[in-house]
Amino acid sequence: MKRVEFSNLKRERYVEKLRSEVFDLVVIGGGITGAGILLDAASRGLKVALVEKNDFASGTSSKSTKLIHGGLRYLKQFDFWLVKEVGSERAIVHKLAPHLVIPEKMLLPLIEHGSYGKWLTSIGLKVYDILAQVEGEDQRRMLEKKEAMDLEPLLPEEILKGAGYYAEYRTDDARLTLENIKTALQYDATPVNYTKVCDFLYQNETVRGVKVEDEVSGEEYEIRSKYVINASGPWVDELREVNKSKKGKRLHLTKGVHLVFPYEKLPVKHSVYFDVPDGRMIFAIPRGKITYVGTTDTNYEDDKDRISVNLADAIYLISAVNNMFPEVNLEMEDIISSWAGLRPLIHEEGKSASELSRKDEIFTSDSGLFSIAGGKLTGYRKMAERVVNRVCRKYEEDYEREFKKNFTDEIPLCGGPFLDYNEVKSYIEEVFARIKDDGFTHYDAWYLVSNYGRQTEWILEKYRTFNEGDTYAKMIRAELGFSLQYEMVQSPMDFLIRRTGRLYFDIGSIGKLLEVVLAEFADVFALDEEKIDLYRSLMLNLVEQHSDFGFDRI
Repeated sequence: MKRVEFSNLKRERYVEKLRSEVFDLVVIGGGITGAGILLDAASRGLKVALVEKNDFASGTSSKSTKLIHGGLRYLKQFDFWLVKEVGSERAIVHKLAPHLVIPEKMLLPLIEHGSYGKWLTSIGLKVYDILAQVEGEDQRRMLEKKEAMDLEPLLPEEILKGAGYYAEYRTDDARLTLENIKTALQYDATPVNYTKVCDFLYQNETVRGVKVEDEVSGEEYEIRSKYVINASGPWVDELREVNKSKKGKRLHLTKGVHLVFPYEKLPVKHSVYFDVPDGRMIFAIPRGKITYVGTTDTNYEDDKDRISVNLADAIYLISAVNNMFPEVNLEMEDIISSWAGLRPLIHEEGKSASELSRKDEIFTSDSGLFSIAGGKLTGYRKMAERVVNRVCRKYEEDYEREFKKNFTDEIPLCGGPFLDYNEVKSYIEEVFARIKDDGFTHYDAWYLVSNYGRQTEWILEKYRTFNEGDTYAKMIRAELGFSLQYEMVQSPMDFLIRRTGRLYFDIGSIGKLLEVVLAEFADVFALDEEKIDLYRSLMLNLVEQHSDFGFDRI
């Protein structure tokens, strides 16, 4: 199979295109929904631009549970349509990027007085398999108590009655977002980060573009287009207000929190989806050096740009883990990192945060602004298809031009292609064989391939060109070189949080590598010492905020 090529993503070049060209479509929002729309529309033949007010995936799309899953719990709400759609989507997204969307067996423990009984769980998982079209070894199995304990010895033996065992997929949501954006470049898409929409352009009371402020240069300019899609996640209603079209249904924001522990502190052998005494369900997911747990689901009405994990969130999750895994005895000081994100759900009167539907909805204003909200990470591709279908129908009415039907289920994402996950595993072993003599571990090979796929080749070639510094310093310089050239990185935070996931998955490495990263930024962007000091302070403060839960943060 031919390797998916990646294009140079120099920001200045794309800003100039935004300023000078007229587009068929402007997408507002650089999260997974906007990224999916960008690829869908561009691959059908529309001339598309995307703008994001911060970095790509800096909102909800880097702060999910990082699972491409079918929404088993929505069976309890009889939301069969949602389970069927996102269940089917799991296999498609895995096919498009098997290095990034990784098979993950999930245990569902059955405990005394728990939410799930053995008979209902067996029926539920069977229905789940049918709706999601699960085949072969990924189909559900019901385990007796001994089988469950053999698979996961940390489970509570005294109250355990058995377990369901089924298949899901794990991902890095920020990388998935970015690879969709990069893949869209093959179809001449124009994505730019740090570009804030301030207002809309109108012609005969119809939206015909946006006014933006460049957050890097401070300049304001206009982007002209025939249509605009508002896919800004938690900020969708704010832009509807700017458009004077916020009426009828509205968003209901809920906060989801995750805590990160060293794997040694929570050494689960499998991902576990388990009961909390208050009736909610929590995931514990092992990932390389760490295990993370989540999520909470609470109403949120505060600052959407400053979402934090507070002491109450941390206590709740630790209590939930210690209740299910009594031998681990986690404490506050065991937390090494965390993240909190918002879910932009559709408000429904009388329903609690956890009862709200995860279905997406499209709003079309009288002035022609399309807005899409709700939905799940797993369903991003179908969300994009639905809203792009609407735009194409409108385009055909207005201009008598026809477009291709959606075919993003056939477009491998950047980093591929791979035939299947077995080929990914073979490539990891190949990379490990090439770097182990330099002192790298198997984890390092897995990290490179699961982040970059076959783009690892560019990084390794760059790594070999450096003569000075230890091996890890040279590798981080190579990674950063790739991100600067092909992923529109504008700050050390972009790189250490969203391009590499180090703030969440390997926070201990930041202290060791930060000065190397800062030196590279100083060289590439010609930064003075004052600016470097600012970046250093910001990054160290972020490390502290994500790992420290003193009473002053309640």
